[in-house]
Amino acid sequence: MQIIKDREIVKDNWLHLDNDAELTAGNITVSLARWQEQHESLEKHDGALGLRLTGDDPLEEIVPDLAKFSMIVLNFAAFTDGRCYSFARLLRDRYDFIGEIRAQGDILHDQLFYMTQCGINSFEMANQNHLTDAMSAFDDFTESYQTTVLKPEPLYRRR
Repeated sequence: MQIIKDREIVKDNWLHLDNDAELTAGNITVSLARWQEQHESLEKHDGALGLRLTGDDPLEEIVPDLAKFSMIVLNFAAFTDGRCYSFARLLRDRYDFIGEIRAQGDILHDQLFYMTQCGINSFEMANQNHLTDAMSAFDDFTESYQTTVLKPEPLYRRR
């Protein structure tokens, strides 16, 4: 499968494990529930570890463990649910997470620019046929008025 990462289309090198799937070597992501149940064995995993979150998950519970994750996957179950935008911004600004933050799920072309402004740097889109078209979304706007993860000063201060 291909994804968009850092504004390039690349091959995905992560495996998303279900809660009952056997642990395998390599880069894996697990759900919050699996992390909470098996964190001791997952910390010894041979490969990079990522965590999958939904808008319903309590972000504050994973803050002490953030350094253990190379990637946080934020699942956008519906394009109308904006809670994961807030998660991305908090991860970058408040909790200083420097790893990959991936948006997964129901992602629309119109949302990609705004997601990058919140700190999301990779995208696993449901429709793989639209990856090339989606690349143009990052250039939809040249400036943002408000502060963002990428530009921490508002426009009026950048003049």
